[in-house]
Amino acid sequence: MRIFQNSGLYPSYLRHFDRLATGAVRFDERLRVFLNDRFGALHFLQPVLDRSPDAFFTNGDDHTLQKYWARENGMPSSSALEDILIAQIEHHRADVLYNLDPIRYGNAFVRKLPGCVKKTVCWRAAPSGNANLSTYDLVVGNFPSILEDWRKKGCRVASFSPAIDPVMNEYGRGERPIDVLFVGGYSRHHSRRARILERVANLAVTRSVVFCLDASRFTRLAESPAGFLPPLRKHRRPPAISRIAKEPVFGRQLYDLIGQSKIVLNGAIDMAGEDRGNMRCFEAMGCGALLVSDSGQYPDGMEPDTTIKVYGSPEQAARLIEERLADGPGSLQMAARGRHRIASIYSKSAQWQRFVALAERL
Repeated sequence: MRIFQNSGLYPSYLRHFDRLATGAVRFDERLRVFLNDRFGALHFLQPVLDRSPDAFFTNGDDHTLQKYWARENGMPSSSALEDILIAQIEHHRADVLYNLDPIRYGNAFVRKLPGCVKKTVCWRAAPSGNANLSTYDLVVGNFPSILEDWRKKGCRVASFSPAIDPVMNEYGRGERPIDVLFVGGYSRHHSRRARILERVANLAVTRSVVFCLDASRFTRLAESPAGFLPPLRKHRRPPAISRIAKEPVFGRQLYDLIGQSKIVLNGAIDMAGEDRGNMRCFEAMGCGALLVSDSGQYPDGMEPDTTIKVYGSPEQAARLIEERLADGPGSLQMAARGRHRIASIYSKSAQWQRFVALAERL
C-alpha cells in the first residue's frame, strides 16, 4: 500500500513551528523538523513515523513547506496549495489517501485526484455544519455521535482511534513538581470549560497550578491596552485564570510539561455530546499523568476510578483534585495503570493494522 497522509496546522502552532524550523530551507528539512516535534503524532500512521518509502506525509496548509516542494519539483512559485497537493499525490503514486484536513480539502478536491488513487479516507471528529464529505470512500473518527451525523449525511463511516506516540515513553519518568496542568483553548464560547478552569485556578493559592491557554483573538485584545473598550470587556479572563495563564505549548514541549505534572485537567467543549476521548486524554495518559476529566462516555482503557477520575461540576473537579493530590501514592498507581492500559490498547502497530483492514474493505 502506497499511503499519502495529509494534515494541517493550527495558526498558533504554525507560529511556534516557524521558529523551530528556522534554517530549514528545503521540503525534507522542514518536514523532518515537524515530525521530530511530534505535533499531532497520535494521528500519524506508523509508516509515516517510520519514514517508509511507501508513505508520504505533508501539511497541505503550510505555505512554506508546500512552496519548497513546488520549487524543488519544477512547479511555479505561484501554484495554488491545492494544485501542489495534487501534484505531490501523483508524484508519490499513492493508491490510498488519508486526509486529516477534509474540510479544507473536501468533495471537490477528491474529484480532482489523479487516477493512481483508488481509495480515499478522511478523519473528522468535530461538528462541521453543512459540510459534506460523501465523496470520500470512508469517514473515520473516535466519537460515535459525530460518526452517526456523517452517516446520516450519506457517508460511509467507521470507528478509528488515535494511537500513543512511542516517543511518549521518554517522558514522565522522574519527579512531577506541577500539581495540576491544563493545556488547551480558552474563549468565552467555552463557557463550561471556563467555569471549571476558574474554580481550579483558585487552587493556585496553595498548589502548583499551570494553565497554558491558547486564548482567542478577542481575549488577547481584551487583555491588551485596548481592553478598556466596552465590547471587549466580556472577553477578559477572570483574574484567577489570567494570573496563572501562560502561552500555549505544543509537541515535545507539551509532552515534557505533562511529564512534569501529577494531574492533567481536561474538559470537553460540548462538541460531541456525551462522547469523550479527545487528544488531551491520550496525551495525558500516554505521558503518565493522572487524567481528571468530565464525566461522559469514554473509550476502552479510560475507566473512571480505575485508570482515570471524572467530575460532574466545577466544584467537584476542585475537590477531586485536592483528594487525588492528598493521596499521592494512590494517584501515582492509578496513573501508571492508565499509562500501561492505554499504551497496550492504542499502539501504533494496532492503529496501522486497523487502518489497513479498513482500507482493504473499501
